[in-house]
Amino acid sequence: MSDSDKDIKNLKLLISEKEIQDKLDEMAPKIEECFPPDEDIYTICVLKGSVIFCSDLVKRFKHNVQMEFIRISSYGNETKSSNNLQAIDLTLPNLNNKNVIIVEDIIDTGLTARFLTDLFKIKHHPKKVLFVSLLNKKCARQIEIEPDFYGFEIGNKFVAGYGLDYKGYFRNLPYIGYFES
Repeated sequence: MSDSDKDIKNLKLLISEKEIQDKLDEMAPKIEECFPPDEDIYTICVLKGSVIFCSDLVKRFKHNVQMEFIRISSYGNETKSSNNLQAIDLTLPNLNNKNVIIVEDIIDTGLTARFLTDLFKIKHHPKKVLFVSLLNKKCARQIEIEPDFYGFEIGNKFVAGYGLDYKGYFRNLPYIGYFES
C-alpha cells in the first residue's frame, strides 16, 4: 500500500468512540481491584501511542495515581514492527516496592511488552506490575506473552486513531480505524 492510500478517507471504522469509552468504564474498576485501595498506583504511559488511552483510563481510577512516561520505538515509519527496540526515554522515579501499571496502546509481536515488563521487574523492583493494553493483536505474536488486561482483540490489520498513528498522523481521532492492504 502506498502512502497516498493512507489518507483518512481510506480509514475504515474498526472500533467506535463509544465502544472505546464503554470498554474503559468496564476495565478501570477491574484493574483497580488488583491493588489495595489505600496504595498509590504509578502508571507508566508508553509514548506516544498510549497517551490518549492512558489519560482516559486514569481519569476513571479512584486510587491516587502518578503518571510517568516512557518512550520506546520499534516501528519508525513502517507499518510493521522492526523488532529492534530502542529505549528513547527511560527517566523514571524510584519505583521500588510501588504498584506499577504499564499502559500500552497495542501488544502485537510481544517484544515491547516483554522488554518493558522485564525492565521494570529487574531494574525497578516494583511491588506489583500489571501490563495493560488497549489492543491485543495475538495473530502477530512472536513470543508468548499476554497483557494482564486489554480492551479489544484485533486481527491482522494496520490500525490508526485514538493515539495510534501512521507516520505521526491520525492520533487525534476519537475512534480506531484500519487501512485495507
